[in-house]
Amino acid sequence: MSSTPPPFRQIAPDVKLGNNVKIFSFTNLYGCEIGDDVKIGTFVEIQKGARIGNRCKVSSHTFICEGVTLEDEVFIGHNVTFINDRFPRATSAGGGLQTEADWVCVPTVVKRGASIGSGATILCGITIGEKALVGAGSLVTKDVPAGAVVAGNPARLMKQGK
Repeated sequence: MSSTPPPFRQIAPDVKLGNNVKIFSFTNLYGCEIGDDVKIGTFVEIQKGARIGNRCKVSSHTFICEGVTLEDEVFIGHNVTFINDRFPRATSAGGGLQTEADWVCVPTVVKRGASIGSGATILCGITIGEKALVGAGSLVTKDVPAGAVVAGNPARLMKQGK
């Protein structure tokens, strides 16, 4: 019996993979950096320019776009979506489909040890502080302080960080 990779796993040659990375089926990774001891669930896409630190867990059905940085020991729940464009449009002013030249990628940072609950959406330009917790289903529209707990739509401070 031969050992075969999980089916439908797309890992582009430009992906920088750390040691002991576990990647499940139906994933799409390209142009990104993945640290050591990371677990990436099923149906996850991580785009070019995204950086995942060491000992992170990215749960299934998650979308991590260009411009997102997860520092070490970050937990991402199921079906979390990151956004990197403040003014998304399909077409340019001239009417043609937009290219990379037609928009600005706005970076987002999730600091060490933070956790983001399932179903959360994180708008671009946000910093989620060290060991902060974002509740499931939240829409994060502004920075989250270190150690804080936020939840809701839009996410509101539930507990102050230390």
